[in-house]
Amino acid sequence: MSAETDNAKATYAAAGVSIAAGDEAVEKLKPWAVKAQRPEVLGGIGGFAGLFQLKLDRWKEPVLAASTDGVGTKIAVAQAMDKHDTIGHDLVAMVVDDLVVCGAEPLFMQDYIAVGRVVPDKIAALVKGIAEGCVLAGCALLGGETAEHPGLMGDDDYDISGTGVGVVEASRMLGPDKVKPGDVVIGMGSSGLHSNGYSLARHVLLELARMPLEGHVEEFGRTLGEEMLEPTRIYAKDCLALAAEAEVRTFAHITGGGLTANLARVLPAGVHADLDRGTWTPAPVFALIAQRGRVEREEMEKTFNMGVGMMAVVSPEDVDRALAVLTARHVPAWVLGEVNKADDADAPRATLAGDHPRF
Repeated sequence: MSAETDNAKATYAAAGVSIAAGDEAVEKLKPWAVKAQRPEVLGGIGGFAGLFQLKLDRWKEPVLAASTDGVGTKIAVAQAMDKHDTIGHDLVAMVVDDLVVCGAEPLFMQDYIAVGRVVPDKIAALVKGIAEGCVLAGCALLGGETAEHPGLMGDDDYDISGTGVGVVEASRMLGPDKVKPGDVVIGMGSSGLHSNGYSLARHVLLELARMPLEGHVEEFGRTLGEEMLEPTRIYAKDCLALAAEAEVRTFAHITGGGLTANLARVLPAGVHADLDRGTWTPAPVFALIAQRGRVEREEMEKTFNMGVGMMAVVSPEDVDRALAVLTARHVPAWVLGEVNKADDADAPRATLAGDHPRF
């Protein structure tokens, strides 16, 4: 070993972590983070903890709800296209729309971004998407963490996750205990694939079918990459508005597991939801995946949302009111099925019947 090598001093930067780049990233993301605020937020970006003053005079018996999620392998598409300003929007949707299922109003989110190497502009783009999603959800972005992991992740690799906290009045909590035979299931249209099933979608479209992300797809009217990066619809404000105007029993956020599995999570024992495929047509991207990959219908329906991003179970007397509220808020909505008394206690709590038109 030479004297020069022997006397070399190890540094954090030489090991692959740039504190300067991290500081630059914080400065670049600050303008976006401050856009996602609420009056209850105390302090600014950069502290050791985010502060949120809960206004207890708004609730008699407040119940806090928390949810943590990520966006899965949709990130691989964003990396391949070098487009990172919508992934954060997806993250917010995955978190806040889990909160609203029980009737909780999203209050704030915190994000965690892990990277192989900090690229300030990329971090700013990710946080821009998170901030814009928080604005749409009505919640604050209460800080987060960006961690550089050289040697563990490639220079261009990253992953994101987030945690959200919401609050609901105890007497207004939604859930399985509210659901009764005779209730009606309303479907709310998705914006596309949302953020689930991308491992299968990428395998079929990019590996088996060898379709280029930059290639124009006639059925989509845009490129495959643009279709696959379509931001996840955020339903939080729409669901809260619906619960305020109609008798909502519960919501079901349609993520991993598909329609029936997610709906079954919010149904009590003794009831069965009958859903009708004939009430809607899934978007062309679902048909393309099924055709190019020869994916069976059962596999499609337990992997993807199939065009339904959220369901509401409502009182039969309030169906028209519920549809009117959602239509006024520009959310595609329709009667998807109904809840009946279960004849067999061991039978699935939700099933699909019939065929999709033109699918």
